[in-house]
Amino acid sequence: MAMRTVPVEKAVGMILVHDITEIRKDDFKGRAFRKGHVVTAEDVDHLQRLGKNQLFVLDIEDDEVHEDDAAYALAEALMGEGVVINDAPKEGKINIVASRDGLLKINKTALSAFNRCDDVICATLHDNTVVAGGRIVAGTRIIPLVTKREILNAAVAVAKQAAPVIRVKEMRRPKTGVVITGSEVYYGKIKDGFAPVITKKIASMNGEIIGICYAPDDVQFIVDRVRELLNAGADLVIVSGGMSVDPDDVTRFAVRNLGVVDYTYGAAVLPGSMFQIAYVKTEAGARQTGSDPENASPDFCSPESGVVPVIGIPACAMYHHTTVLDLVLPRILAGEHIGRPELAELGHGGLCLDCKQCSYPVCPFGK
Repeated sequence: MAMRTVPVEKAVGMILVHDITEIRKDDFKGRAFRKGHVVTAEDVDHLQRLGKNQLFVLDIEDDEVHEDDAAYALAEALMGEGVVINDAPKEGKINIVASRDGLLKINKTALSAFNRCDDVICATLHDNTVVAGGRIVAGTRIIPLVTKREILNAAVAVAKQAAPVIRVKEMRRPKTGVVITGSEVYYGKIKDGFAPVITKKIASMNGEIIGICYAPDDVQFIVDRVRELLNAGADLVIVSGGMSVDPDDVTRFAVRNLGVVDYTYGAAVLPGSMFQIAYVKTEAGARQTGSDPENASPDFCSPESGVVPVIGIPACAMYHHTTVLDLVLPRILAGEHIGRPELAELGHGGLCLDCKQCSYPVCPFGK
């Protein structure tokens, strides 16, 4: 880059390499022009009023790109569905924001490859963060004021090759059926503590509870209650209790008897290791797709296809503010299939610190 001092009237189209301060008595003191600003014809008079007759500037060659132009190019290459640019670059950085409520998805491998390119960076929120529309989810820029066009093009190519690197997936609003198991609750020996917790979590996802059933520790009784909720239109079923290894804990066996197309028991998360997730092909779904509900592929994991996730949550969900359910539920509602690989990956960051004042999701849990 060629840096030099030029008369202000000859600086049009060149880049300032230092901030210029303006002081107005009893009114204003601050930056009038920032480092990196491209001087325009309209700026000349203002600069002269500030006493700037000479400027220290950069020339931009044909094979170079200014930081603001570069920021737009990088952001557009990184963005997928559900994210937008809603403002101009500031000091070379441009923000990528969520255009809707949903689940932020970051292609971490692609992001790392992008950040290994010369002269560019992109910083994001964590993958699988639930975000509201308008929230900043990432920022990108080139590091110098000016970079070579070939360097920019190389970074853009890396981002586009793995596109999308950054996106926000829409989460459906679940119609949730709940089966609370345990003979001690069913026969009124103890008060149920699951229903308020589950209701609150579903409400936070803008979902609705279409039915809450209670069942003793009886396999067929539990199966029948789940089937009733599925037939009533539930596109998500949560079964609580009976998830441990005690002889009378039969809930997980009942779920397997539903004729699941995919089943996983156990998650690398504390609290919540005795978590269960299964996918059940409903009779309505079998009629829609012409498939056998007992042998359907778990790839059809959507309410439209008739495959319904059935989640089994252990007793810890009653006592802990945040558990494995909070990590998994948004991903299920965003249409992701959760199985053994996904639950195994949660081990890194899957230890809750059980803080007295929970600050989730602004904490390491699930990150």
